[in-house]
Order: sequence, then C-alpha cells, then structure tokens
Amino acid sequence: MKQIVEKYNVPGPRYTSYPTVPFWKHNPLQLKDWLKSISTNTESFNSNDLSIYIHLPYCESLCTFCGCHKRITKNHAVEGPYIDAVIKEWELYKKEFKFNPDIRELHFGGGTPTFFEPDHLIRLVTAIFDKDSIDPDHAELSFEAHPNNTSEEHLAKLFNFGFRRLSLGIQDYSPTVQQAINRIQPFEDVKKVHEQAKGIGYKSISHDLVFGLPKQRMVDIIDTFKKTLELRPDRISLYSYAHVPWIKGNGQRGYDESDLPQDSEKRALYEKAKAMLEAEGYIEIGMDHFALDHDDLTIAFKAKNLHRNFMGYTTQNTNFLLGLGMSAISDSWFGFAQNEKSTEEYIKIVNSDTIPIFRGHILSELDLEIRKYILDLMCHFETEFKSDSQFKAKQEQIISRLDEMIKDGLVTINNNKVTVTEEGVAFVRNCCMAFDMDLAETQQRDNMFSKTI
Repeated sequence: MKQIVEKYNVPGPRYTSYPTVPFWKHNPLQLKDWLKSISTNTESFNSNDLSIYIHLPYCESLCTFCGCHKRITKNHAVEGPYIDAVIKEWELYKKEFKFNPDIRELHFGGGTPTFFEPDHLIRLVTAIFDKDSIDPDHAELSFEAHPNNTSEEHLAKLFNFGFRRLSLGIQDYSPTVQQAINRIQPFEDVKKVHEQAKGIGYKSISHDLVFGLPKQRMVDIIDTFKKTLELRPDRISLYSYAHVPWIKGNGQRGYDESDLPQDSEKRALYEKAKAMLEAEGYIEIGMDHFALDHDDLTIAFKAKNLHRNFMGYTTQNTNFLLGLGMSAISDSWFGFAQNEKSTEEYIKIVNSDTIPIFRGHILSELDLEIRKYILDLMCHFETEFKSDSQFKAKQEQIISRLDEMIKDGLVTINNNKVTVTEEGVAFVRNCCMAFDMDLAETQQRDNMFSKTI
C-alpha cells in the first residue's frame, strides 16, 4: 500500500464540480443571460424543485486548517446587514424565475452559521419560505455548527422552524493538534451540544473530522474516534486536510510542512479511523463519508440514488442548486455561477439591485457527458460509458489514462462499465482525473490543487 499511495498522491481536484473551478471560462454577462434562459425554459427541468445553499462567512477566530471563504470578526453588528443582503439577493432571483420554485433542500454553510444570533437565522429562512415553519417531511433543512458557540436556543429555534439535521465541526480532539490549528474545542463542549440536539429531536447529526492535520499522530486519531464513537453520530465526514497555502495565504502557515503527516503515514490515519468506524457498524458511502445503516444517506447509497453537489452528499437531486451569499455557487446542471468573494463587495452589488455573479461556466455537450461519469464515480464507485456517445475518441483516451490503475488493481473495465475496486476506493479522485479533459490538456497542476490522498 505504501508504494501505491506514494505513486498516486499527486495534486488533483476534489470534484465538487466538473469542470473544476480553475477551468471555468465564462464572464458575468454571459452567465446572467444563461440564468435568464434557464429560468424561462422550464421544459429543461422535470419539475420546479430547488435546493438552496446559503453561505454565512463570519467566524470569530481563524482556524488555520480552513480552506473556506470566511471573514474573521468579533463585531456582531455585521449580522443584520449581511442577512438583509442575502434576503435581497433571493428577491432578485425570484424576479428572474418564471416558475414557482419548490424548495426541497436548504443548507447553511460557512464560515460559522452559528456566529449569527438565532433570531437572525430565523428571519432569513422566514423570508425565503415566506412562512413561520416548514414541513420537514417535504424539505430537508440543515446547518453547520461550531460547538463552542452553538446555544440550545440555536438548536431549539431552528428545529421548531423545520431543521432536522446539523453538522458539528470538530476536526480532532488532541490539545496539541487543536493548538496547531487554532481550534480549541474540548470534547465536553461537543458532547453537550450533541446531546442537546438529540434531546430536542434532530434526526441526523454529523461530526466533521479531518485527517492529516499538523502534528496529528496515530494516537490522536484513535483517541478522537473513541470519543466520537461514544456519542455515535448518525453521519461522519472524514476529510483529508487540504494544504493550499498558495491560495489561503498566511492562514495555513501557522505550522511547518514538517508538522504534516505525509503520503502513507497520512493514509494510515484514515485507514485506522475507517476500521474503527466499520467495527461499530458505520458504512463507507461515497468519498470520505460514513453513516449508520438507518441514515438516509446509507439508504440512498445502497439504492444507487446518492447525489453530490456543492453542499456535499445528499439524497436530494433537484434541477437547480441556488447559492446565496458571498462566494456561494449556483448549479443548474448545465452551468455554474459563483458570487463575489469579498463580503463588502457582495453586499454593495446586491444593494445596487444586481445579482452578484463574478465567474462561472456554461457546460458543453462533452462537459455534460464527462460530468455524469465523474458524478457516478463519486457517488457509486462505478460508471458506464454511453454506447451512443458522439465522443468515442475521448472514451478511448480515458481508458488509456486508466491503464496504470487497472494494472494496480484499483479499477476494472468490463465492456463499457468502469468500476472502482475495494482497494481503489481510496484513489477514486485519481480515477476521476482520468476522465478530466481539462486536466489532461494542462501540464501545470502544482499550486492548483491539494494532493489526492
């Protein structure tokens, strides 16, 4: 395994989208025309289903492992104007839509959503749903939470509105690791919030953990997962630490590269955590995710109905994902559009009655076909080439690029079906890279992506 890990641990995308963000090609004016066309062309959709992602960027302190778009401040006066801007952005979109959207999924991400007072969050969702509460059997509402600043009032008021799922950002319980990443968070704080949420009635609680963090050792992973299993969350996300200081500047320079576990040492941390989870009944679903047998994600994975979008793995596969807030990304399947990444500029643009898109991509026919292959691999660890594809030559190139993975026993191809083997699951991103036409045409991958393992 050591040689295989070192062989395939190369810079590569995480494939939250295809094409990936560095290869997006279109400007805001083109994307606004695209938005108008899809909002009036309802025959492109099977229904009016809509997912909404809302980016809430504020954090009180900087976690040095974080690669997200955030704004660090202790000034909570920023809450009101930001919520006002998100509500106004939603109103701008509603003017563009020529159909009545049926919201099936809404997620608060960050940043730290629980930086905001509960009443501000309720004001936001009330403006979007235009009612006091929502039927949780019709729409899945979820939010990310920092255990240190998530109050019982947050949990109760969001639950009463219709939220049933939350993700607790934990990362690691080692004091040494927490000090290195500037995320001091005792187990007792997590346990308190977890048990409060369970008592209130949340049906799915996820713990977000990270392997490969600075100064993280095997003993730390073992202790972290012993504590995690004590609480037995319904879902667990175990992300690989993405070291991208060329993107995030000094935010990821609070430690030396020598503090980071590398290659097979890093992968061993994941394999240990995986073994501990599987011994307690957790099932690996998709990439870096585990869930108990009763969880909706596990049920969807087994039925091959699992979907993946910019919010992560989901049971919802709606026609349109609308991103609201600074840096949020919208996805119509046929195209992507990302909002302005500066908080101040985002608010300024929205307040000028303009949808704040600054970049994106309209997918070609080839993009759409490749996107489906990569999504299948990420969700089901298999895909099947279209027999009637107009891009047969591209399929042959993909098969050629998979040759090494086939020889190493990580991938099999039978007829038109590509399957990631059990040993190959750890390398699913590498498999997707063989399908990536943009990546195949570029020679420069350093300082573009984090490493795959």
